[in-house]
Amino acid sequence: MGSNGDLNANNSQCLSSTGDLVLDKAVSQWMAWDKNPQTRKQLESLVREGRVVELRRRLCSRMTFGTAGLRAEMGAGFACINNLTIIQSTQGMYKYLAKCFPDLKTRGLVVGFDTRAQTSSGCSSERLARLTAAVMLCKDIPVYLFSTYVPTPFVPYAVMKYGAAAGVMITASHNRKEDNGYKVYWHNGAQISSPHDKEILRCIEESTEPWPESWNEDLVESSSLRRDPLEDICCCYMEELNTICFHRELNAKSPLKFVHSSFHGVGHNYVQRAFQQFGFPPPIPVPEQKDPDPDFSTVSCPNPEEGESVLELSLRLAEREEARIVVATDPDADRLAVAEQNDNCSWKVFTGNELAALLGWWMLFNWKEAHPDPADTERVYMLATTVSSKILKAFARMEGFHFEETLPGFKWIGNRIHELTKTGKEVIFSFEESIGFLCGNMVLDKDGVSTAAVVAEMAAYLHTKNLSLNQQLKNIYEIYGYHISRTAYVLCNDPPTIHRIFSRLRNFGGPGVYPELCGDYCITHIRDVTTGYDSSQPDEKCVLPLSKNSQMVTFTFQNGIVATLRTSGTEPKIKYYTEFCAAPGERDLSSLEKELRKVTTALLEEFLEPDKNNLLRRSV
Repeated sequence: MGSNGDLNANNSQCLSSTGDLVLDKAVSQWMAWDKNPQTRKQLESLVREGRVVELRRRLCSRMTFGTAGLRAEMGAGFACINNLTIIQSTQGMYKYLAKCFPDLKTRGLVVGFDTRAQTSSGCSSERLARLTAAVMLCKDIPVYLFSTYVPTPFVPYAVMKYGAAAGVMITASHNRKEDNGYKVYWHNGAQISSPHDKEILRCIEESTEPWPESWNEDLVESSSLRRDPLEDICCCYMEELNTICFHRELNAKSPLKFVHSSFHGVGHNYVQRAFQQFGFPPPIPVPEQKDPDPDFSTVSCPNPEEGESVLELSLRLAEREEARIVVATDPDADRLAVAEQNDNCSWKVFTGNELAALLGWWMLFNWKEAHPDPADTERVYMLATTVSSKILKAFARMEGFHFEETLPGFKWIGNRIHELTKTGKEVIFSFEESIGFLCGNMVLDKDGVSTAAVVAEMAAYLHTKNLSLNQQLKNIYEIYGYHISRTAYVLCNDPPTIHRIFSRLRNFGGPGVYPELCGDYCITHIRDVTTGYDSSQPDEKCVLPLSKNSQMVTFTFQNGIVATLRTSGTEPKIKYYTEFCAAPGERDLSSLEKELRKVTTALLEEFLEPDKNNLLRRSV
């Protein structure tokens, strides 16, 4: 290495030994390679204070690709998001892309970022994006680097528009403020899946020493290979929104008023423009949450999925402005929460499953208006992740189109849309229950910006029929059957505990014997996508792909309830989902809800044992 590397290595020798040879080597390696003064200082402090356990956690493992790419806390260490690990990740990306694309030097890479930043580590999404660009530019690879923060969907959209080899979005979406992430899209515009994720990780491990030029952020300004796609992509995206706008003239006349919160993230400008593209006046912004704030200072959690508690400012503003509907995008604007004021002035915050019922109905309604020939329905598809409501399945059964399930994570949906589109099929709506929606297929990822405008148009149309969103939801359930669902989670920061919980389920009645009962309720089928077991199949093998790196077990009960336990791919959570799918015409809601509540409680207490396992309970 050059003189600077030798100096760094000499500095690391001044640090006291931890007494652990493997750890000492990792410390020396970090100090030799890291050029960020803040993260170097963090590591020096940990060594000086003798915090061996914390040093091992940060230095003796690497991040792996989850359902949303690499995601971790910002700070010093190979297990964290920081300048060095982003450079290492991009060097690995370069190596893998160079193998896969002989024309990489003409295709290039798209890079976007959100508004996250952390003073203590000197890490910001913008800086990490610039370093990502620098690694590629120093190898003469063209880079489409956005000049300012953008919604996550803009990156996959740009990948498809420019025919780029891949895209990288620096974001941790709705995670806590301490986190950041590195989300990777393949040339088809969908998030990477196997084998690309594993091969990129292997290339990262082969490219850990930073190339001298990888730290040269100035290349972003000086290189002729860097292009800013902001205006071009924003104009194309807004123009293409016309493909999912069906009633522009009606929108322009609507008396409805809307409030929008961008949750201190990227969404404000883009949602304003999307509403205008649909013919609406811009929504009323929540002033305290309109502008980027990496501390998310007005919310306890930057996730609008958490419901009324985090939507407080939005709801109070809506009441003052006499706006009946609130839309809230999460910090990177790929998810959307919606609330509607009831006639008694209380608020209904829709769950992801309820919004999907409305949006699925809306997209089908408009598709049928434009395609009166029933034969056309044969090529129509809707998709949902397997832990989401089965309401689209009920639609498909009655309306004659196709419905498919995927594993959790929009990367599976995006890749399936790509496959179906290649064979002439049309995917008109897709969703995951964690408020992730895609209307149409102009992007192969969830998109809170376009969905916000679609929700506004649907509400405006229903208003002309004297219907609210909630009233229409009830109409949908009357026709297709009530689908009552519950989603909640427990927090667990101890991976061995999580492993023990799921191992117990797989050996509940003896080695390899799953439970037959949960409380007083009989289990008829079990599917375990972690091991590939499915008792409902003749060969007892899962139809869905194996998911060995995460835990997910689904129980089907004799009474028709379906329940799933799974680990989150982005946070230290065990999520549990239960749903009662009633037949059309079954209207005894209170007994359905009571039954669902009992099964959900039994699932939590008997299978997760929160008190025994020190799990923190949360509901969504």
